Amino acid sequence: MRIDIDDLSVEVAGARLVRDVTLHAAAGQVVGLVGPNGSGKSTLLRCVYRALRPAAGAVRLDGEDLHAMDPREGARRLAALPQDSSSEFDFSVAEVVAMGRLPHRRGAMGRAGADDAVICGRALERVGAAHLADRGFLTLSGGERQRVLIARALAQQPRVLVLDEPTNHLDIAQQLEVLTLVRGLGPTVLVALHDLNLAARHCDLLYVIADGRLVASGPPHDVLGPELLAEVFGVRAHRVRHPETGAVQLLFDRLTDHEQVETP
Repeated sequence: MRIDIDDLSVEVAGARLVRDVTLHAAAGQVVGLVGPNGSGKSTLLRCVYRALRPAAGAVRLDGEDLHAMDPREGARRLAALPQDSSSEFDFSVAEVVAMGRLPHRRGAMGRAGADDAVICGRALERVGAAHLADRGFLTLSGGERQRVLIARALAQQPRVLVLDEPTNHLDIAQQLEVLTLVRGLGPTVLVALHDLNLAARHCDLLYVIADGRLVASGPPHDVLGPELLAEVFGVRAHRVRHPETGAVQLLFDRLTDHEQVETP
């Protein structure tokens, strides 16, 4: 499913946090949002998964305005994994994943059926977490929790998946595992990431956000050039080749005061 964000602006408490952002993701693409802290990435994504309503513009799924859809229908098409997805209640893993089936049940009190159990089981298998089904969610490691939350999103059977910093608080191995998993899931993916090397490796396209505005977009290694990284992130970037894969990696230094003054 294609997702289009057209001239989107978001206001919170009278402040305009996102201004006139346009973004497109074709069916099956993994599209990344990158930018400094406070640049508006999470605010934009909250608008995409309808936690916020845009002040202007629209979010469209295959041409249909997401905010005009029935909420249940929207949840069948789009699933989200926000930054703060923790649970204070120690549900079992199976119960957490079953929450993803709520948009598909009839009525607010609709009961889970045999098909729901099969779908949830398959979602856990896809993320390699079927063995955790009877564990308490709060007993899991950070990487295990992320896998379970992705399984919950998959149980919604969405065609678009929105992820806000899915590698936050994970160690290096877990980061690679989660993003490799996301890359192979199938739905169109819109993901915000801090780590530019991870974004370059796992995304088809990148959109760079700074001060609530879109400043660059395109294939990762076309976008993440030294001039843009100096201007947006305040760092000097060096490109090197991975000795085994040949993929371009970025190494960073802080800019000197003199370089910062001369940066466009």
